[in-house]
Formats: sequence, C-alpha cells, structure tokens
Amino acid sequence: MTITLTDAALYAGALFILFLTPGPVWVALIARAMSGGFHAAWPLALGVVVGDVIWPLVAVLGVTWIVSVFDGFMIALRWIACLMFLGMGWLIIRNRDATIATDSRLTRPGMWAGFMAGVVVILGNPKAILFYMGVLPGFFDLSLLTWPDIAAICFLSMIVPLLGNLVLARFVGQARQLLTSPEALRRTNVTAGILLIAVGLVIPFT
Repeated sequence: MTITLTDAALYAGALFILFLTPGPVWVALIARAMSGGFHAAWPLALGVVVGDVIWPLVAVLGVTWIVSVFDGFMIALRWIACLMFLGMGWLIIRNRDATIATDSRLTRPGMWAGFMAGVVVILGNPKAILFYMGVLPGFFDLSLLTWPDIAAICFLSMIVPLLGNLVLARFVGQARQLLTSPEALRRTNVTAGILLIAVGLVIPFT
C-alpha cells in the first residue's frame, strides 16, 4: 500500500465531518427509525453502503485514467478539493437555519423497501461522483494507488458513514430533537461548516 495512516485518518475524519452534516440520508434514516424503530432503519443504512462503495471506486478509476493522459492534473485537483471544502463549509454556515424536507417514498415499510430507499438516496445524486472526483485527489496521490489502496479507500468510504448511520438510527430520539430544534440545527451546521473549512485549509499542506 502507498497511502499512509495519516492520509487515511485525515480522509476518515473528513468523511465523519460530512456525515455530521444533515442531508437526505439523515432525513430518510430518521423518518424510518421514527416510524419503525432501528429494525426499519438499518436496511436503509446498508443500502447507502452500495453508493458509498461505487462512487469512490468510479471516481478513483476515472481520475486515474485522466491523470495518465493529462500532466499536472493532480495538482489542479488538489486545489479543487481545497476549494470544494471551503465552499461547502461556507454554504453550510450561510444556510445554517435552513430546514430539510422529507420524501414519503423513502419511508415505506419493509426491509427491502428500506434497503432500496438507501440505494436511491445515495445513487440518485449524480453530484456524489463529482464530489469524490474533487475530494479524493486532495488526500491521495491517485497516480500511485494500488488495488489494496483502492480497497482501503472504498472501505473507509463505506464504514465511516455506515457506523454513523447505525448509531444515528439507534439514538433516533436524540437525533429527532436535533433536527426539530432550530437552535440545535443552527449550531450543528455552523460546527460542521467550520470543520469543513478547516479540512480545506489543511489539504494544500498535506
């Protein structure tokens, strides 16, 4: 493997910060947990895993091919990753009071319905691959990655959100208060935004 423990830890930390940012997965997970408990929510978390593995894999392979064709592409992508984190952090802070809407189609009862809801949530957003294409080069030199490196990246991309989603589903009562309290949502978004900006500032020096 060519990636270091420091690289992996920084990437895992960034994934965890992104998990803390409320979004469609949070909404669907909490809605299912509130309607059917943990039993109804964990299949959705497993469905999300599908996209959490596919998107980074596609991004790594796609960017690696681009790098093999265009010299200097890695340097450009590193700064793109930096700007993406700074921009995401600023937008979250700017919209710190915005609430999130839910979709009843994602809360249908049944384990299979929950699993497919997770797949739909994560694969139904084409911006995910653009995110990974912009972010991964900020943490790893994709031109040097081996298959064990790619497997490790996909594993981190899968396990960090999965553990977070399972814990969120287990403590859905507390999560419900977090989303329904405007002040708590504001504090969460401000904190997540600041942390994302911090990651963006660190990337150029790693």
